[in-house]
Amino acid sequence: MSNDYREKLKNAKRIVIKVGSSTLTHDNGRLYLPRIDRLSMTISELINNDLEVILVSSGAISAGMGKLNLKERPRIMGIKQALAAIGQCELMNLYSKMFSTYNQIVAQVLLTKNDVDDPVKLKNIENTFENLLNQRVLPIVNENDTVSTYEISSMEQFGDNDTLSAVVAQLVNADLLIILSDIDGFYNGNPKECSDYVLINTVTEITDKERDFAGGQGTAMGTGGMVTKLNAADMVTKSGIHMVLANGVDPLIILDILEGKNIGTLFVGKEKISRNTDK
Repeated sequence: MSNDYREKLKNAKRIVIKVGSSTLTHDNGRLYLPRIDRLSMTISELINNDLEVILVSSGAISAGMGKLNLKERPRIMGIKQALAAIGQCELMNLYSKMFSTYNQIVAQVLLTKNDVDDPVKLKNIENTFENLLNQRVLPIVNENDTVSTYEISSMEQFGDNDTLSAVVAQLVNADLLIILSDIDGFYNGNPKECSDYVLINTVTEITDKERDFAGGQGTAMGTGGMVTKLNAADMVTKSGIHMVLANGVDPLIILDILEGKNIGTLFVGKEKISRNTDK
């Protein structure tokens, strides 16, 4: 049955890919250039193959830290906002250069919680995504940390962009959400603490057992842990969207996921609601 679920991923046409800070940066916070280049090549190939892709990218604050040679994530909110402003510019400049190598145009989309809660703004956001995708442009989404302290401080909302990626997947009625992290998938415990924990191949329903498995571990350069990823999975699967959590050490893994290979953990979406194309 697990293989049957994986086969369905071959039919995904609209895909949201989320990459975390730990995937995009070295331990010292500086951007991991070969990995970003590989990510750019992989996504460009998907778009060349007529797939619709949205990239949700963390890394602005981490990139700002690397730019200013800061070793520890600051606690003062104003400094975090300044780092986000510096890092977002650095990040988008790099993405634009990397993707242009593969003849792919990118666009920046910065969102806050208030944006998606406002019906008028929400409609504008949906229209923007649809028009960008129709033009074969890659939207690159991040939280607007510079203008909103709420996004930086509230892990219940857009924790390290895991929840944001789920919100975006719902907004565009995606077929699949892929979250690339620094872990191979969803385990029945923290594998960094004990090697005896086992990777769970497929999750068809998120229960209290899975929430107990999630724990609260995060990463040094990021802010999200397994809890936020499980919450994202809960959000999208209820909307009929599949989600795969996998290790982003080699972004080419995305191609394997879309070929239905047994990689990472698949969270199976409920019965899919047909996409409304009358926009």
